[in-house]
Amino acid sequence: MKPELNDINFIGESERRGKARDLFWPWAGANVSLLALSYGAFFLGFRISFWQATIAAVIGTMGSFALVGVSSLAGKRSSAPTMTLSRAAFGVKGNLLPGLLSYFVFVGWETVLVSLATLATGTVLERATSLDRNIALVLGFLIAASLTIFGGVLGHPVIMKLQRWITGITVVATVAYIVLTLDEVNWNSVFAIKAGSTAGLIGAIIFAITGIGLGWVNSAADYSRYLPRSVSSKSVFGWTVLGASIVPIVLVIYGSALSGSSKELSDAIAMDPIGALTQLLPTWFLIPFALVAILGLVGGAILDLYSSGLTLISIGVKVKRPVAAAIDGTIMLIGTIYIVWFATDFFAPFQGFLITLGVPVAVWSSIFVADVVLRKRDYVEADLFSETGRYGRVNPVAIALVAIGSIVGWGFVTNTFASWLSWQGYFMGAIGGKEGQWAYANVGVIFALLIGFFGYLLLGRARIKLQEAD
Repeated sequence: MKPELNDINFIGESERRGKARDLFWPWAGANVSLLALSYGAFFLGFRISFWQATIAAVIGTMGSFALVGVSSLAGKRSSAPTMTLSRAAFGVKGNLLPGLLSYFVFVGWETVLVSLATLATGTVLERATSLDRNIALVLGFLIAASLTIFGGVLGHPVIMKLQRWITGITVVATVAYIVLTLDEVNWNSVFAIKAGSTAGLIGAIIFAITGIGLGWVNSAADYSRYLPRSVSSKSVFGWTVLGASIVPIVLVIYGSALSGSSKELSDAIAMDPIGALTQLLPTWFLIPFALVAILGLVGGAILDLYSSGLTLISIGVKVKRPVAAAIDGTIMLIGTIYIVWFATDFFAPFQGFLITLGVPVAVWSSIFVADVVLRKRDYVEADLFSETGRYGRVNPVAIALVAIGSIVGWGFVTNTFASWLSWQGYFMGAIGGKEGQWAYANVGVIFALLIGFFGYLLLGRARIKLQEAD
C-alpha cells in the first residue's frame, strides 16, 4: 500500500469521489471506544443522577458533534483540510495560533488513546495469561502504537477502509460486552441515585462537549474534502453527526448504569479507565475484550495522528505528510511511555488537559463554525497560501476573540488537577467562588464558545463580504 501524497493542498476534482454516508465509518470507528463506558463514571462524578447523566450524554455529545458536522461541510465545499481553511478566518500567518492549539490537542489525544489501549491490554493479558505485567504492557504498547502509526502515515484511503473494519468488529464485541455484563447492573441502586444540582448537570454536559466531540472540530474537513461538491450538504452533516454520536451516547448511558451499581468499579476507573471494565468479565472473553479495547481506541488515535500531521504542515513545517505523521507518532510514543510507566494517576491530568486546552479550542471552534456559516462562496485556493491574497496575513479580530474568550473562559473554570493549573478560576467569585455550587461546572467553556461564535458573527461579517466581493 502506498502512502497518500496529498497534504494541505486542495483535492483535484478527479480525486473526489464517494457518498455522504461514507463519513459514517471514520466517525463511528473513531468514537466506538470503550472509553465512553468509563465516561459514565466520570459523569456521575459530578454528583448527578442516572437520568441527568443520560441527558448530559445526549445534549453534550450531539451538540458538540453538530459543530463537527458544520466543519465537515467546509471540507466538502472546499476540498482542503480544516486547518488550511482556518486561514480564511485568521489570516495565513495568523492561523499559527489555532494551528498550534490544534496540534497540541491532536498529539495529546492520540497519546492518551494509545496509553489507554496499552493499559487495557496489559490488564487483560495479565489476568488471562501468566505474563508479567510489564511484558503484557509492552505487547499492548507495540500493537496499539503500530496500528496507529500504520494508519496515520499511510493516510486517507487506508483510514477509510480500516475504519469500516474497526467499526464492525468493535460494535459486535461491544454488544457482546453489554450482554455479558447486563446482570451486573443493579437498577434499584441506579435509579436510587438522587438528582444533582443544575450546576452538576451543566458540568457533565460541558465534560461531554470537551471530552467527546469538541476536539474533532479541527479535523472534520480532513475527511469530507474527498467528497464531490455535488453531495448533499444535509447528508454530509447528518452522516457525520450520526456516525460520531450514536455509539458514545449508548455507551455513556450504559457506563453510568454500571458505575452507579458499583462504587468499587467507579473508583477503579479513575486509575485504569478501560482495564477496570474487565473486572466484570468471564476469563474466556478477556482476549476478545482486549481486541475491542485496542481497536476502539486506535480508531480515534489514527484520525488524530493523520490530522496532527496535516496540522504540523499547515503551521509551516516543510515536510511531506507521511514524514509529519511519523514525527507526531514519535512524540506520541514518548508521551505514552510516560503515562503508562511513570504517571501515578490518569483521570486528574486528563481532565486538567481537557479543561485547559478546551477553552481556547472552544473559542477557535466557534469562530471557525461562524466563518463557515457566513460564507456564501467557495474558498479561493491560491489565496489560502498567500499572505497578500484576500484572506490576508493576520486577522486581528479573530486573534482578539481567541484571547478574550480564553481569558473569560479560564476565569470561569476550576482546575485543581495539577498545582500549576490552580491559577484558573479567577472570575469564579462572581458565581459563588471556587467552593460554590458552580465550582466544577466549568461554565467557562460555554462562555468561550459564545464569545467566539457571536463575536465573529458580529465582527467578521463585513470582512467576509469584502473577501467574496470579487
